[in-house]
Amino acid sequence: MARPTKWRRIEHVPVIPYFVPSEEDVDEIPENTLLLEELEAIRLKDLEGLDQSECAERMGVSRPTFQRILLAAREKVADSLVNGKMIRIEGGYFTLNICPAKCLDCNHEWTERYENAKAILNGDYKCPVCGSSNVVCVQRDRGRFCRRHCHRHGRHGRHGRRMRIEE
Repeated sequence: MARPTKWRRIEHVPVIPYFVPSEEDVDEIPENTLLLEELEAIRLKDLEGLDQSECAERMGVSRPTFQRILLAAREKVADSLVNGKMIRIEGGYFTLNICPAKCLDCNHEWTERYENAKAILNGDYKCPVCGSSNVVCVQRDRGRFCRRHCHRHGRHGRHGRRMRIEE
């Protein structure tokens, strides 16, 4: 059985989802699809100038995994620049943060995508082991809150900004 893919943590979602090399008809230009985690790898390594271990830590992956993501991204960008292809930015296996979750019935603990945290808080999420909806955020259960991007109870994020309540 293959190991499940780890969520790749990203901090930046681009406003513009594509780049076109010329003003020709967009339908006729070949394209490369750059995944959001690949864009994040380029942003961290090439734009922010971090070393690979820092980049890997910020994305929540190992250094070899970060290296593979970065190489794939650079290959697509180079192909687009050299061969005049459009770059479309979409998809991937990413999250804005990773939240620890726990089933109170079977005591199973796992990490869950931030995007599913609202369902956990509302009781709309099922435990992957026993199917119970008695699931809580581990940090909340311990009287703390997750790091950046957590929307629980409007607490402050890592940078001191007030986070929006989405409950």
